[in-house]
Amino acid sequence: MREGELDLVLRRGRTVVFCEVKTRRGDAFGTPFEAVTMTKQRRLRTLAVRWLSEHPVRAGELRFDVAAVRMRGSVGEIEVLEAAF
Repeated sequence: MREGELDLVLRRGRTVVFCEVKTRRGDAFGTPFEAVTMTKQRRLRTLAVRWLSEHPVRAGELRFDVAAVRMRGSVGEIEVLEAAF
């Protein structure tokens, strides 16, 4: 999509989850969570609306999560913030 892409679309029961994944090797430029700015959040909401209009999914609830992947050498640590925005 020209406007961007959704990293993960998941379903848990009747909840559809749109999950943004951000990877960083360090926090010099901010944490992975900080990289999901208000502008990025608006873009993800727009993409989610488009995705829902193209996929006949009956969702009882929508949720936006952020998965932060921090690389420590060759090992990644993952932290997920549910309902991040």
